[in-house]
Amino acid sequence: MGDKERDIRWGIVGPGGISDSFANDLKHVPGASLMAVTGRNADKTKAFADKHGIPRSYGSAAELAADLDVDIVYIGTIHPAHKQNMLDCIAGGKHVLCEKPFTMDAEEAREVAAAAAAKGVFVMEAMWTRFLPPIRKVRQWLDEGLIGEVKLLKAEFGFDFGWNPEHRLLKKELGGGTLLDAGIYPVSFASFVFGEQPTRIQSVVNIGKTGVDEQFSLLFEYEGGRTASLHGAIQLLMENEAWIYGTKGKIRVPGFLWSNRAELHVQGQEPVIVTDEREFHGYVYEAMECMTAIREGRMISDTMPMDETVDIMATLDAIRSQWGLKYE
Repeated sequence: MGDKERDIRWGIVGPGGISDSFANDLKHVPGASLMAVTGRNADKTKAFADKHGIPRSYGSAAELAADLDVDIVYIGTIHPAHKQNMLDCIAGGKHVLCEKPFTMDAEEAREVAAAAAAKGVFVMEAMWTRFLPPIRKVRQWLDEGLIGEVKLLKAEFGFDFGWNPEHRLLKKELGGGTLLDAGIYPVSFASFVFGEQPTRIQSVVNIGKTGVDEQFSLLFEYEGGRTASLHGAIQLLMENEAWIYGTKGKIRVPGFLWSNRAELHVQGQEPVIVTDEREFHGYVYEAMECMTAIREGRMISDTMPMDETVDIMATLDAIRSQWGLKYE
């Protein structure tokens, strides 16, 4: 078997809910195998390994990174742990797919990017939305100019989490709040649509009782009068769709985060609708992106490049600076 067909062996750091979904999806990826998992709680880690048929369990990311039979590590831990988890895996020569937010801020992201470049390993933020077939079709429509010049984006992600001040979502010391958890989706989608970061940001935020941002509205401005209206919440259920308006038409993406549908509406033409009838969550596509890059010897994903991840983190920093929201 040549390098372009060889099996890719995965490890997982953090046996939580998102990792469970990823592990289930990985079973649908040809040439992928789960070799190891690590977590802080030994019983939980063993139960995760037993459920998914993973042969090896470890007590830390550094231990897993020392396993010569692991090629790439998926990191699904809490936000503040991402940087050190990635640095441990990179030091062990492992490729990395890390859940969003990539890090807590742009400074941490630059540190990880520098370590990855120095070690010569592939590292990517797990912004799974970008790899979904309907979103790839949206990219094609935009690149072909089918709706003309894009002038306005509206995107939102909000859910009603309820009230549990002990949960990580509402704990400031664990990187809780809307922006890093839900808000990163519309912010990243704006970067995807416009291909750059805004020249000016206006924002409104509601800081809750536990000191985290529970709801926000953002207005991004770009050169040429282009704008993005973005919203996020963890105590408010939203439609969670995106609209892209251009001079010749518009694109609608229902449930744009996990999209299985996209609609193209060009003025004077019948709508074009694409769907993805997948039987899994959709993490398959980002996993395939990583595996293809590794087989081809690439360190960067063209779809979710490291430079853009760092730039998006810098945009998030700028937004939180307006709010006076700092993480220790």
